[in-house]
Amino acid sequence: MLSSQLSAYLAEMNLSATEQQQRQLIGFVEMLNKWNKAYNLTSVRLPEQMLIRHVMDSLAVSPYLSGNRFIDVGTGPGLPGIPLAIMNPNKEFVLLDSLGKRIRFQKQVQFELKINNISSIESRVEAFEPENKFDGVLSRAFASVQDMLTWCHHLPHSEGTFYALKGQLNPAELDAIPEGFELVETIVLHVPQLDEQRHLLKLRKKRS
Repeated sequence: MLSSQLSAYLAEMNLSATEQQQRQLIGFVEMLNKWNKAYNLTSVRLPEQMLIRHVMDSLAVSPYLSGNRFIDVGTGPGLPGIPLAIMNPNKEFVLLDSLGKRIRFQKQVQFELKINNISSIESRVEAFEPENKFDGVLSRAFASVQDMLTWCHHLPHSEGTFYALKGQLNPAELDAIPEGFELVETIVLHVPQLDEQRHLLKLRKKRS
């Protein structure tokens, strides 16, 4: 059931996935559903809705990622990082969250589904000091754009990009982009079976 829905959604979004990638995406939904009963990782309760609202919603960003190293801040149970890692096995994703139960879930997903390009770190974002800066900083339902840029300014290298996954755009939020940053692009995303607005904001540090 889920696998046929996934195939249809991927086709609708013009995304190609191997059989193994599709199995991993379905496995992620099944694990999220199972763990959610005890750990309360998401307010979405039905696997069919998890597939749309979490997996496809995350994958809508995949075509717009440039670079090889990404950090997903406030990732929760691994969104959008885990679906993106499955679809982009040649890119590396660091999943950052401050709650231990979410990190335990991510590590179990990594182990059971054999996802080799993610690593999970339990930390508050402003306290995390990476050895190597990132090509991209991802955030989904994490914070306002202003807070994201303020808290995560130290994570990307000088040419790196901030990717903020948003629902409906709030003009006041865009007006409050801090000094030294600029909005590079606003992309309207299409998520199958989701009758709500979705946007991707790409932001960068201004070049001096």
